[in-house]
Formats: sequence, C-alpha cells, structure tokens
Amino acid sequence: MPPTLASLVHHSALKLTVRAGGERLDTPVRWVHASELTDPVPYMEGGELLLITALKLDAEDAEAMRRYVKRLVGAGVAGLGFAVGVHYEETPKALVDAAEGEGLPLLEVPRRTPFLAISKAVSAAIAADQYRAVTAGFAAQRELTKQALSDGPEGLLTALASQVDGWAALYDASGAVVATAPEWAGRRAARITGDVERLRERAAPASSVVGGGGAGDGEGGDGGDGSGEDRVELHSLGTGRRARAALAVGTAAALGTAERYAVHSAIALLTLTTERSRSLYAAEQRIGAAVLRMLLAGQPDHARGVAGDLYGGLLDAPYRMILAEAASASAGRARARAGDTDTDPDGGGAAVSAEAAAVLAEAGGDLVGGLGEVVESAAARSGEAVLVVPDGERLVVLAADRGAVVAACAQYAEAVGGARSGSEQTGDEDELVVGISAPAGPIAAGAAYKQAEQALSVARRRGRVLVEHEDLAAGSVVPLLADDAVRAFADGLLRPLYEHDATGRGDLVASLRAWLSRHGQWDAAAADLGVHRHTLRYRMRRVEEILGRSLDDPDVRMELWLALKTTASAE
Repeated sequence: MPPTLASLVHHSALKLTVRAGGERLDTPVRWVHASELTDPVPYMEGGELLLITALKLDAEDAEAMRRYVKRLVGAGVAGLGFAVGVHYEETPKALVDAAEGEGLPLLEVPRRTPFLAISKAVSAAIAADQYRAVTAGFAAQRELTKQALSDGPEGLLTALASQVDGWAALYDASGAVVATAPEWAGRRAARITGDVERLRERAAPASSVVGGGGAGDGEGGDGGDGSGEDRVELHSLGTGRRARAALAVGTAAALGTAERYAVHSAIALLTLTTERSRSLYAAEQRIGAAVLRMLLAGQPDHARGVAGDLYGGLLDAPYRMILAEAASASAGRARARAGDTDTDPDGGGAAVSAEAAAVLAEAGGDLVGGLGEVVESAAARSGEAVLVVPDGERLVVLAADRGAVVAACAQYAEAVGGARSGSEQTGDEDELVVGISAPAGPIAAGAAYKQAEQALSVARRRGRVLVEHEDLAAGSVVPLLADDAVRAFADGLLRPLYEHDATGRGDLVASLRAWLSRHGQWDAAAADLGVHRHTLRYRMRRVEEILGRSLDDPDVRMELWLALKTTASAE
C-alpha cells in the first residue's frame, strides 16, 4: 500500500505529532512538497503533504488561516506539516482551529526533523510499494502462465479473478461470453455484451471502463450478483485490425499497481491463446486443404492419417459440406426483376434487421470472410471440430450435421438476407450466396461437394442467400428454370399457338394444357374443356401442324409442358 499520514506519524525517526484531523490519518500521501507561498494551491496536484514554517504567513490570524486552510482542502491536499522552533515555538492556535474546522490533518514537525527526512521517508515508502507491486505482478504473471498452460483460458480467468479480488470474463469475436470466473459472474458478463460490441468496433488495441451493476440475481462475494455497481474494465484481444476476443475485469474499486500488472499479463496470455500465429494458422489451413483434397479424391483413410487429431471425430460422423462465395448484386437484382423475388422464404428479414446491420458492419463488406469468422467462433464456443478452407474467392466448410456451426451459418445468412431486403443497393456490391449439402459421410465427400455446388448455383440463380440441397427436391423444378433464357425459349415455342388463338380460330393453348395435364387421355381432357373428344383430336393435330412437332414424342411433350408452366408462372 502507498504511504499514509498514519504511517508517517508512526515513523519513529520523524517524531511527528498530530494537532488536528486525527480521524483522517488513513489518507494516502502521493508526495511531499514544501512551500512558503501564501497561496501554493496553483502548484499542487492533490494528495500531497504540504510542509511549511509560516515564513510569510500570519499563522496567528484566525481569518487568514481559515482562508488558507480552506484553499488547501479545496486543492485536495492530504495534510499539512507545520515546523515549530523556526518562526513559531509552537503550532499557533488559529492554524489548529482552522484545520480542525475543515477536517485537514495537521502534523507538528519538531525542529530536529528536517523536511528532507520526511520527503525521503515518503519516497522510500512509495518505492517499496512499487517494488511490492512489481514483485506481486511477476508472481501473478507466473501463476497466470501456469494456469493458462494447464487449464487454458478458463484456468487463467480463475487465477485473474483471484488476483484482482473480483471477476473476469472472456468474449469471442462475435461478442458472446465464452467463459467467466467465478461462475456467478456469468450474468454480470452477459449484461455488458453491448459494451463489448462497441469496443470491437474500435481499432485494436482498445479499452474502456463501464459499469456492470444491477439487481442481484446470483451468488458472489458481495452476497449477490450486482448488489453494488462494479467497475468493469474492457480490453480487446488481438494483434490485427479487428479484435479476436475481449476481456472484462470487474472489481469494486479501481485497480492497484499489482492488479494492473496481473491484468496486463492476462491480456498478453489470452492474446497468445486466441490470436494464433500467422505461420501456425497458415500451416493448419494447408493441412485442411490437403485433407479436403483427399476426401474429394475418395481417400478418406489418407485424409484421417493427415488430419490426425486436428479435426477430432469430424471425418467419421455425418457432416455437411458448405460452399460460400460472393455474387454480383446487380445480377441478383436482375434475377429479382425477372420474377424470382423469393429472397427471404421464411419471412425472417424484418426479425433480424438489427442483427443484420451488426453483421454487415462487422464484416466490413467481406461477407465471405465474415462467414468464416462466424463459423470458427461457433465451433470454439460449442467445442465442435470444423474444417474451414479458403479456395480462391470461395470458402469451403466441413461441419458436423445438426451442429452449432451449421446453425450459425444459417443465422448469418438470414441476417445478411435481412439486411439485403432492408437496404437499397445501387452499385455492384457483392452479395453472399451459400450452398449446403445433405448430410454425408467421409466416403461421400465428392457427392456432398457436388450437392453443395448445386445448391450454390440455385442460390445464385434465384437471388437467395442460402439454399440447402435437401430443399431442392421438396419443391418444384419450375422455379429453378425461371430465368430470361428459359422464358425466351417458352415464348418462342408457344408463340405460334398464341398467335393462332388470337385470331379467334380456336383455343389451342388451353386444349394443349388440358390434354398434357391428363397425360393424353382424350375423354378426360375433353370433359375438362367441355368439348367433344373429336374436337380435341382435331385441335391436337393443328398443334402438331403449327409447331411441326409430334405429340407422340415424350421429349416434345415434356418441353411443351415446361413451356406452359413457365409462361403460366410469368403471367
């Protein structure tokens, strides 16, 4: 602890005597300053012990002493030391009364005690306190390092909370709480996630001080969670432009020097654990790319051998293949104008508008890279293994079926879709498209990749953010053909029939639709049209004559039926 007035009074060599303000001797002393000015306040910073001999003061003038002492108290002076035996044989009563009235500690300094001795005593005490703080800081660093190596970030947080006599929490890149210590601090940490998100918007390294108090809802050192307001320090973790994680440290009061050393050590250690070195990250990506190539080449056993324990049981359990890439926004708008406006099939855009804005702001325009960070954060929180491989402008992800990574991917796509539908894009900004395969095993990696590519292609053609391959077979094939080229083919194929009907010489288009819908059954189709079957036969012969195609050809029937469905959907 720093020196106090009490420690100076109890210093046997100084022989100081308390003349006033004895109830405030626990006041810390930041420094000692001697001044004979009638108004030394402009030169004070607060927390000093001021030493005087009253060379220029009328220390027996009660009114003058009241004004003098009042100004000292207003400047935050810790105490006043008055030397006797120099200009006054004893401490003047006017000065004692003024100090008592303002509550300012007044110490009488005997003639044989030079001011320099008091200064040396305070300087030595401050130096000793700093040495103790540094020593404690090094001890804390050793303990934190030991816990980090043995128990990971959770053990480090536990040791840090003990060192600062408070609580600590770790947040991931998305702002979610990863771990807390002690356990009762989880709700406190969750209450300041908004402050963590604002911290992440600033360039790293960044820090801030916030409050995390509130109603008690747990058990802790104060008998409840939040019964008093904590002082919470937030620190970003990471060496890049964007923070990879954040650390929160909650205490009842401001951190001391030793506690500050402990926090800085924790920041360094957590940065090392959350921000892997570039070389290690690059090596893992090369391994991941090699494992993916082996899986796609139908060599799952070799892939397991190369991966080792890096991806846990991911290669043995059912997994999903996820492909993501950027698509031109102008192309997406063109598809939408063409008639396929199903960009939010679940109607979730409005519900995630706030989340979408946060996602886009965090991604900074790199939506594919943002997806990579989201899935890796989800894997870290859930403990799932995940394989993430950047492949040019495409991102390939191998994730456990029905796991947190696949769910996080879907939520991210929903947020981006909500932002897309809620904003007006005017340039050629890139949009995100994602395709997800059906569940597959290691021997079917090639098929899963093809499924993900097919889903990605459908997402791109239909202006959707995300499409799962399983959803493709659940609907109709017609929407997949809804683009300008298919519609042009349909219009060109059926135009002669529409032109014939426009002359009023028969309803060939409706007759053809009814006949095809009844699989060529004359009686059923004629009944639908309300005509005789011979009339229908005549109309179908006219269709063949006008189109120059035979209705006995199944390919012709298929093309005509799809053309009719395409033109019907565009009407």
